[in-house]
This record gives sequence, C-alpha cells and structure tokens, in this order.
Amino acid sequence: MGKRQRLDKILSHAGFGSRREVKILLRARRVMVNGEVVTSGELGIDPEQDLVLVDGRSVQYREFTYLMLNKPAGYLTATKDRYAPTVLDLVPENWRMRRLAPVGRLDKDTEGLLLLTNDGALAHRLLAPASRVPKTYLVRVDKPVTQVELETLAGGVVLDDGYRTLPAQATLVNGQGLELELTLYEGKFHQVKRMLKAVGKQVTYLQRRSMGPLVLDPELPLGVCRELTMEEIKLLKAIDHRNTSTDG
Repeated sequence: MGKRQRLDKILSHAGFGSRREVKILLRARRVMVNGEVVTSGELGIDPEQDLVLVDGRSVQYREFTYLMLNKPAGYLTATKDRYAPTVLDLVPENWRMRRLAPVGRLDKDTEGLLLLTNDGALAHRLLAPASRVPKTYLVRVDKPVTQVELETLAGGVVLDDGYRTLPAQATLVNGQGLELELTLYEGKFHQVKRMLKAVGKQVTYLQRRSMGPLVLDPELPLGVCRELTMEEIKLLKAIDHRNTSTDG
C-alpha cells in the first residue's frame, strides 16, 4: 500500500482548485471514494488503492507535474509580477493550481524551451552549478561570426565583469555566419548575449532548444505547454546525481 494523504490535497494536486475550492466541491457532494459520497477533505486516501471520482469521473493523482512550455517573447520567467505578464499566465488553470515554478530563467525577449514543475528536488539538481547540465540555444546576430570568433566562443570568453566562461560548443547554422547554435554548461546572467558582445556581436534573436536531455518539441506552438512524456521525465531523472557532488 502507498502513503495515505488527505483527500483535499489529492484533489487540489489533481487540478480541482485551491483547498477552499475543493471544500466547496466536497460540500456539494460531488466527490465519491470507493463508491461512497465524501464531504470531508480530511479523509486519508491511498492514491494507489482507493478509487476517487468527481462528478463520476476518475481522478488521476500524481505527486508532481512536469510541463514543457514553448515560451514566446514578452513574458517574464517568474510566477507573478505586478506589471508584466509571466510564463505562468500561459499555463491552463488546472495546472496552475499545482504550484508550478520555472526551472531556470529565460530573458523576457528570449523564446523556446522552459520546464515548469513542482518537483523541487529535480529542479535543484538541474540548476546546481556543479551538475553542468548543457543548454543549447539558437542565436541570431547582427554581424557575421568568423571562424576565429567561433573558436573564441567555444574556448570561453571574458565577460564584461571579468568572469571567464567555461568552454562551450559553438557551430554555425548557415554559411552567412548570422546564425549559430551555442551550448553552455553554466547559466550566468544574460550569458549568451554577453558572450556574443565579447566578440563584437549583438544578439537579435535567441531561442533555447534544449536543456540536458529535454529537447523542445518542434510540434509545440509558441505560447503553448504540454505535459512531459514518461520517457522525457525518465531521462531528466536519470541525470547522474554524482555530477552535482563534483565541484567544477
């Protein structure tokens, strides 16, 4: 048998609203557990054994939620902001209730892959500097990048504050030199833009394409999110724990 949890917590995690909204749901006698109407959220439930129905439909409980968002420009990577829309505004209400948070940050004008989850342990592991989880970006710049500058980026550059970046992977996407893929193993503030500035270039477009084994779904429209597949979750959780215990 699994660990027993409060019914109101299970319903809230399953997307039926806040604890207050779940209480209203229960009082309306819309919830059944193992064939009996239940009106108290304090009831202990084993999600693996007990059958929970809301309006006759089975409730599928999962402790954690993992979403892939194709972030558009114009949204802050934050859970809330008084003055600007955030990435959570793009998440449907039933998922937003699960206290999701973005894993890492993308600049307001940056597009692409953003992971949102309420699995704090996984988020910490992905973001730990010692883990060096690779992140790949598509970068467009205002002037062609030369082969020498490409090698400079790959070897690590000195940023405007004197910090030398770790070695990266840099490859041109087309022959004009205005578009490249850049893979980083760290996450300094505005790092991609500052690295390109160090070789005399200004970024005109930036999209994150991957984070570790998680790759942006090419079929996912801009501004839309979806749940990760079981295989994608498995790949993320398989990131070697030992990587986070070594100091780089």
